[in-house]
Amino acid sequence: MKIVNLGLQDYRTTWEAMKAFTAKRQVDSEDELWIVEHPAVFTQGISGKAENLLQNSNIPVVQSDRGGQITYHGPGQLLVYCLIDLKRLSIGVKKMVSLIETAIMDLLKLYDIESQLKDGAPGVYVQGAKIAALGLKVKNGATYHGLSLNVDMDLSPFSQINPCGYQGLAVTQLSNLTDNSQLETVANKLTEILINHVARS
Repeated sequence: MKIVNLGLQDYRTTWEAMKAFTAKRQVDSEDELWIVEHPAVFTQGISGKAENLLQNSNIPVVQSDRGGQITYHGPGQLLVYCLIDLKRLSIGVKKMVSLIETAIMDLLKLYDIESQLKDGAPGVYVQGAKIAALGLKVKNGATYHGLSLNVDMDLSPFSQINPCGYQGLAVTQLSNLTDNSQLETVANKLTEILINHVARS
């Protein structure tokens, strides 16, 4: 699986690139993980409801084609976009979501952070606060979009939304829980764990 480091990139530009990559895939196309940060942006999933945006600000809102509700992306948050051929792996989207969640939880264990899942609310939580969100789109048997992990960012824009559709949901980040929260290091560890989980699936 190929890892592509994109640095700080506009959300819409990256989304269009993911759609183009997925549309051009061949049977033997290599799967890719894209590591990226975005300038401040709210993204609304296909099932998103307008009332989950609590106030308007200068942060743009993009209607996306991923699953899930509204979330926030900004500098200091790690995004790993999963461009993976599920058909070739003979797994479904629920299994892929589980692999991503397990990989995030295994990463947090490396930092001695205990994390949990919530029924009916995809993502990873630490003491009830959300530290990672995920949303996928499947087209022609392949995924795009992926996960976001709060590493060392300004969390205040989350107060402008009901994160992932949940009123009053607390959010947290790695830098609040450990002294070792360099985004590049976290990205390397997480992608390695995720690749191993996918390989074993």
